[in-house]
Amino acid sequence: MLMSYIFAGMVLLSIIFAVITGQGAALAAAVPQGAQAGITLAISMAGSICLWSGAGRLMEKAGFTDRLAKLLSPLLGRLFPGTKTDKALARDLSGNICANFLGLGNAATPMGIRATQRMIDPQQPTLATDQMCRLIVLNTASIQLIPSTVAALRASMGCPTPFDILPAVWVTSFCSAGLGLLAAYFFGRLAKHG
Repeated sequence: MLMSYIFAGMVLLSIIFAVITGQGAALAAAVPQGAQAGITLAISMAGSICLWSGAGRLMEKAGFTDRLAKLLSPLLGRLFPGTKTDKALARDLSGNICANFLGLGNAATPMGIRATQRMIDPQQPTLATDQMCRLIVLNTASIQLIPSTVAALRASMGCPTPFDILPAVWVTSFCSAGLGLLAAYFFGRLAKHG
């Protein structure tokens, strides 16, 4: 609800400043162009999202995510203690993390939602648990080894070398994920003791 107010306020401010500065005609021309660009982008991304979401489902059906969960169990067990007893949670988390490694954030979303639903505390269903906060941090800062979605966007915009951003993506994603996890740990401890 808050985001709708923010968005409506931004649109209203744009209209007011366009009128004040005499750019009303430019704004009127930009609105349909922006809408067309948004639709074009959504359609171009839809193919990629459908492909990788389908690939994620195939990985689940083939048992690949179960094997991946076993491989990642030492890391998952430390970050998400619930995975030690809940195999479905481990499977969803491992698929989510791997999809984010490949830069497929949109394909990671369904697995992340299922994992979050499994983390709900029945005694306090409206309270975000520490595990949920860590998952949100990892999904937001997601460590990307291959930023597929960004590369696809860059290629669709005519970039001849869409993967030349790899070193910057690696450094920033590792730093943001590390700092985010440290902050989640710190605030989680602070909430327990405060």
